[in-house]
Parts: sequence; C-alpha cells; structure tokens
Amino acid sequence: MELLTYHYHGHSMSHPGISYRTREEVQPLRSNNHPIMLLKDKMVNNKLASIEELKEIDVEVRKEIDAAAQFAITDPEPPLEELSRHIYSTNLPFEICGANQWIRFKSVS
Repeated sequence: MELLTYHYHGHSMSHPGISYRTREEVQPLRSNNHPIMLLKDKMVNNKLASIEELKEIDVEVRKEIDAAAQFAITDPEPPLEELSRHIYSTNLPFEICGANQWIRFKSVS
C-alpha cells in the first residue's frame, strides 16, 4: 500500500511550519489525507479489522509509548563508553592503539 503524506512541520525551531503555510492550507490536509486514518478506513471498509479492534490497538500503542517515555525520563544515563555503541554493525574496540577515547583528563590549571 502506498500512502502519501504532507510535511506538516518546519525543519527546525528557527523554521516553524506555519511561517510559509497558512492554517487554511494545512487543516484540510490533516483532516482528509492523514495516512494512518486512510489506512484505518481501508481496513474497516475491507473488513480486515473492526473499529473496536483498532481502538484496542490504539490503547495498547499509547500504553507502550507512555512506558517508553517514562523509561527515557527515569532511566539513568549510560556510561560514556556506551556512546559509540550500536552505531556500526561491529562495535569499535574500547581502546584503539592503546588509547581510550573516553578517558576524562584532569585539568592542570
């Protein structure tokens, strides 16, 4: 299934999406062409899921998002040596040529 979407937001805080688009332009697109809503409508119309089933999925998704957000807020920061993990398919060695890139040096001043 191919779904089209619209760039609703600006690229950065200095470029909010409303600076070059009017609310009148964005609102109909949000209410009539939202890809998730279009998918839900197609699923219900083709009897792939009921409205009740989709509501149950929404509740579960919201619970999962809330739990992930709470985890992000309350979980302690990982140690510095974990900063470069999971970036490459094979993790880089902790030390390269005997040098540890994450050592904090004490200031002599």
